[in-house]
This record gives sequence, C-alpha cells and structure tokens, in this order.
Amino acid sequence: MKYCESPLIPASRLTEAADMGAKLTRLRTARKLRQLDVAARAGLSRSTASLIEKGDPGRTVAQILRYLEAIAPGLTMLALLQESDPSLKALEQLEVTQRVRPLSPTELQKLDF
Repeated sequence: MKYCESPLIPASRLTEAADMGAKLTRLRTARKLRQLDVAARAGLSRSTASLIEKGDPGRTVAQILRYLEAIAPGLTMLALLQESDPSLKALEQLEVTQRVRPLSPTELQKLDF
C-alpha cells in the first residue's frame, strides 16, 4: 500500500524536496543523459526517476542516492546542493543570454538581397 507523505511535511520542506529534484534534473541535463538511461543504471523505473526529479517526498533516500550515483558517480549530495559540478557550470555558461547590438542601417542594407 502506497502512502502519501505530502500532508505530513511542512510546505518549506516540500519546497526543499522540489529544489533537490530540480538540481538532479539539471545535473542530468548538464551531463546530457536521458532519464530512462539513468533510471536503468540506478535500477529504478523511469516513473520513479520522474518522481525523484519532481521532488516527491515519498522517495527514499536510498533511491535518491542511487539516482545521483547513476548520474554522476562519486558526486556527493553536498556537491549537488552547492552545484559545484563542472558540467553544471558549463551548462550555466550556455544558458547565459548575451547581449547583441542592433545592426546599423548600413549593415542591414548589406543583408538585404
């Protein structure tokens, strides 16, 4: 029988669980791994992996740690929460929007064919 933990947990803790799930998702994305592949490596179903990434409080610590180990072997939970993994820093650089100056009328005229 499945038991829903959400009503028993304070809202602030639910937010923390969702944040951890988002960080796991971000790490998986930064390492260019598919959820299905990571779930298989961790010995979990894809639906359980999805619940972990959504921050479901009913997932066990062991499941979360296995999932983290499947994404980044040797990475600690502290390093995940601090986002100190190099792949996360590279993803952040890709996501930074860069300001582009508008083209001058001369440059626009050159592009007009």
